[in-house]
Formats: sequence, C-alpha cells, structure tokens
Amino acid sequence: MNDDNKLPSDEQLTAYIDGELSPDETARLELLLETDARVAARLEFLSRSSLPFEQAFEPLLAAAPKAKLEAMLASVAPAETPVPVRPTRRGLLAALAACVVAGVVADRAFIGLGRRLAVKDESNEWRAAVAEYIALYTPDTLAGPVPTAQSQAAQLSILEEKLDLRLPAEAISIEGADFKRALVLQYDDAPLAQIAYLDPQTGPMALCIVRSADGARPAEVEARKGMNVVYWASPSHAFMLIGHASADRMRTVADGIMARLEA
Repeated sequence: MNDDNKLPSDEQLTAYIDGELSPDETARLELLLETDARVAARLEFLSRSSLPFEQAFEPLLAAAPKAKLEAMLASVAPAETPVPVRPTRRGLLAALAACVVAGVVADRAFIGLGRRLAVKDESNEWRAAVAEYIALYTPDTLAGPVPTAQSQAAQLSILEEKLDLRLPAEAISIEGADFKRALVLQYDDAPLAQIAYLDPQTGPMALCIVRSADGARPAEVEARKGMNVVYWASPSHAFMLIGHASADRMRTVADGIMARLEA
C-alpha cells in the first residue's frame, strides 16, 4: 500500500477485518476507505462473507496426513512449544493449502516407496534360497572321495547343456578346496546349477549359477546365514559363491573363477 492510488488486495482487506494489520497500515487503509468507494464496497463484501471457515474445512483438515507430516517435520526441525493463536480465515486457508500440498507429496513418497518395496528383487531372492539350502551342509554332507576327472567332466557337461554356458573343470576349480559334485537344481521353474566343494579348513563351499537377463554387474560381497557370499553377473548368467571362508578369501576365489570363465 505504498501507492495511495493502488487498491488494496483482498488479503490486506481480510487482514484488516481480522485485526492483523499494523497501526500504520490500519490508519492508511481507513483513510482509503473514506475516500474510495470501491475499497469500501469490497470491504463490505468481504465482511459479509465471514463464513465459519474452520468448521467448513474441518473434515478435509482432519483427513490430511497429520501423523505423516508431523513425523516429516520432526525429522528436519527441532521441537518448539507452539504459540497459541486465534484462527483466522487467512491462517486456515493457508494451513489447508499446506496440508493438501504436503499430503500429496507425502502420499506420493509413500506410494513410491511402496512400489519400490513391492518390486520383486529376483537376484536377492535366489541368493536367499541358495543360502537357506547351503546352510544345511556340513563336512559330512560332502564326505567321500573326490570324483575322477572324467566324472567331473560328465557332471559339468550336464550343467553346460542346461545353462548354455561353458564350464571347463579348470575354470571352476578352487585352490585348497576339493571338487565334490555338480548337480542341477530348480529355482522358479528354471535350472540352477550347483557346484559343491569341501574346504578342509572352513567346510562346504558352493558355486551356484542361474540364467539371468538383468545384464552384467560387478562382484559384491554380502553375508547370509553366517556365510560369506560373493555374487556377480555376466550379460546372460548370475553367479554366487557361498561358503564359510573369510570374505577376503571368498572374493579372491570368485575373482579367479570370473577371470577364467571370461577368458
């Protein structure tokens, strides 16, 4: 209202009705009301529209995600003792707008999170299934003589046919651990190859392979069922090496297998 010829906004007139203007602003507006019929008429209109805004918007305000908003605000700002204020039309409308906008944002965030959590992580699921199975193995499970080279080649050829993947015995051999058997299991109606080894120091170890169309990914290490897992993927297959050896040893063994299979 620095320009005396400029009409005050509805917000300013509403603030005047609600007694929220400063003494100087009030004096200037009252002078304008005396000299400009348009301003006086607009003020009269707004005064007649003194509807019960709080009651009218109470259902919508009650439906706003108050708990979500309070949790969001608590995470970014320290708690402060609220100062009681007299509810006004401007305040209620502003609060309503904030609740609606923040509610939409919060709900979209929760929906987005829900969708991400609902997306099936097949890579994680098959590793979990394998870990559950291998956790049952003991050294006695793999006791017995080491298969002959001819027997190893015969077992691996079955895996190669099922997975359409070359698995030479020298490529999947592990120094310090004995090859015990290679067999085909089934996961989610698809073949799952398991090559089992026995490490005299740490116990059972297994290299497991499935077909995968998720693309290549570098090796990562995780822990499952008290064992260490190294998992990676080529453009066509997913691999995991699981055992009780240290994470460093498992990673070294996995790196060797990866390099020989890619050669």
